[in-house]
Amino acid sequence: MRKQNVWGGTWPGIALALAALTGMAVLSGPRAQFADQANYVDTALVVSVDVSNSVDAHRYKLQMEGIATALEDPEVLKAILNGPNASILFSMVTWADRPRQVIGWERISSPAEAAAVANKVRKLPRQTGEFTCVSAMLRSISDKVVSQIPAKPFRTIVDVSGDGRENCNPDEDPAAVRDELAASGVTVNGLPILEGDEGDTLEQWYRENVMGGPGSFVLPANGFDDFGRAIRQKFIMEISSGTPPYREASGRK
Repeated sequence: MRKQNVWGGTWPGIALALAALTGMAVLSGPRAQFADQANYVDTALVVSVDVSNSVDAHRYKLQMEGIATALEDPEVLKAILNGPNASILFSMVTWADRPRQVIGWERISSPAEAAAVANKVRKLPRQTGEFTCVSAMLRSISDKVVSQIPAKPFRTIVDVSGDGRENCNPDEDPAAVRDELAASGVTVNGLPILEGDEGDTLEQWYRENVMGGPGSFVLPANGFDDFGRAIRQKFIMEISSGTPPYREASGRK
């Protein structure tokens, strides 16, 4: 094959060629998103919250305030702003008999934007429902929320919290929908709230039926009063791509 003279024969030509090659190297690297940061975020985070009949008004408020306070937390903001793109996308789903996307995709790239989203969380009217339909929630997130991410995330995380296991007799098992999400590269993390009749067994159920995908983990809350602590810790680990020091990341795909 005949070689072309890429250097142009002069120092200006050499400089231009080197600049072009350097630009190509940057654009082909793992952080090519720097070429157009508006279209990229570090994390797309879906927070999915159980509001079934075991969640009374007080427990609902504990969850909403816990999420809002976590979004405003200095360490959570540090995790967001220290990422390569210094931004995340946030969406929120409440679920019981059926899921609802109560906050659409919102970009958070500053304390002011985090505070604005936190304010929306605090103002959400209470949702209710009788059953705990985990499978329907995961299916809706897969088909209607993850599919509508308005930018390109480095990682996509679905953060599922609740105080009970599936009890809706679904057409497809929660684990099957979880596996579908995991196969597409989505990480599903669990925050089981260990309170009530299922408190002793719920963490294991979440490990088997909810947790899945790259680097996934389960981080339980020791009752609703502990939810705020747990969701803050979980946000920091998810946004900074950390994993719990005391639990192994899931190998489930």
